[in-house]
Amino acid sequence: MQLDGLLKTTALVGAILWSGSTGAAEISIFCSSAGAELELCQSASDAWAKETGNTVKINKMPANWGEALPLYQQLLAGKSGDIDVLTLDNIWVGALAPHLVDLKKKVPAEELSAHFEAALADSTLEGKLLAMPWFVDAGQMFYRKDLLEKYGKPEPKTWAELTETAKFIQEQERAAGNNDMWGYVWQGRAYEGLTCNALEWVASHGGGTFIAPDGEITANNPEAVEALELARTWIGGISPQGVLNYDEEGSRGVFEAGNSVFHRNWGYVWGTSQAEGSALLGKVGVMALPIGVEGERSSGCYGAGLLGVSKYAEDVEAAVSLVRYLTNAREQKRRALQGYSPTLKALYQDAEILAKNPSLRFAEEAYAESASRPSQVTGASYNRVSQRIFSGVHNVLSGKENAEEGLSKVSDNLERLKKRGW
Repeated sequence: MQLDGLLKTTALVGAILWSGSTGAAEISIFCSSAGAELELCQSASDAWAKETGNTVKINKMPANWGEALPLYQQLLAGKSGDIDVLTLDNIWVGALAPHLVDLKKKVPAEELSAHFEAALADSTLEGKLLAMPWFVDAGQMFYRKDLLEKYGKPEPKTWAELTETAKFIQEQERAAGNNDMWGYVWQGRAYEGLTCNALEWVASHGGGTFIAPDGEITANNPEAVEALELARTWIGGISPQGVLNYDEEGSRGVFEAGNSVFHRNWGYVWGTSQAEGSALLGKVGVMALPIGVEGERSSGCYGAGLLGVSKYAEDVEAAVSLVRYLTNAREQKRRALQGYSPTLKALYQDAEILAKNPSLRFAEEAYAESASRPSQVTGASYNRVSQRIFSGVHNVLSGKENAEEGLSKVSDNLERLKKRGW
């Protein structure tokens, strides 16, 4: 469906379909607690409430999304009516599947087909559409465009080239008096973000994704060892020792303070770094992540924000109405103008969006080349799987084990989990 058609459909549905049920409902939604994300979620929910005559109760998710899943599981296990609409990470679908409404029968096929197929597949389990795609993402590389131009350096194509360029510019900037400058900041704390980073390094070296789609454990191989050995050299070199405790926001703070040449993060950083008043306004470039070796592809970790509806909602139809409103073309465009990547294909041809968020120009390709975490094959056990991965990788990065030892232990731990049935 073309963009004009999408927007017209949005207006029509807003006028007719979302007129609300016979009685006003109060819908409870969990929104991200981050500033811009919270504002976008809250303002859109309020707009839906105004149009439909319903009311919305906003609940804030924990700042660390990883802490939201156990909260959801506790509420849903008790069949709580206090949770109607849930903001979901794509890796949670398997864990929460028994508690989520199948939306395939509640959303028109034409509306669904406007989304990327990969985003719909990520929300689908055993033929059931358990959430609506809201925004899509993949790991991206942000960099100081002004510094690469200053020193005549091109965008690095490989991780080795990034290491060399980062080291060179770091040394030059420190020699010029900026002692706080680092070459590269990323997410090295022992949490889900490190699983994403490690997956990107390993996959782009041709080492797989720790667990193959068919369930085979592939964590320990020469390519994966090579990838982690390179990353280990960054600690205390082009990356500060403190990177081992950085999450997305901690690493972003260093980059946006002007103290790093390169920065791996999600697409939202374009919006924050180019906001009015930013010290980096006009100084940032963005590119797909480097490859590990020739012949491999950029492997940004795939991520997506989804919206699901609890089976225990008092008014399921009103909750579905809110989800459809939040994921429509008008709302996705509004979010895209703030740096979020839409799941609606037509929005990638929108001139206004591309002018505001040029990172989307290569986003479709980046999503096509992205690497997925093994959440589908491991289902409800994915959190335990990821914990084994990021703990083992963190041990390597912190120097407790070499890469071969660390990956051997990760592999053994995953095999034990698999034998217990994931």
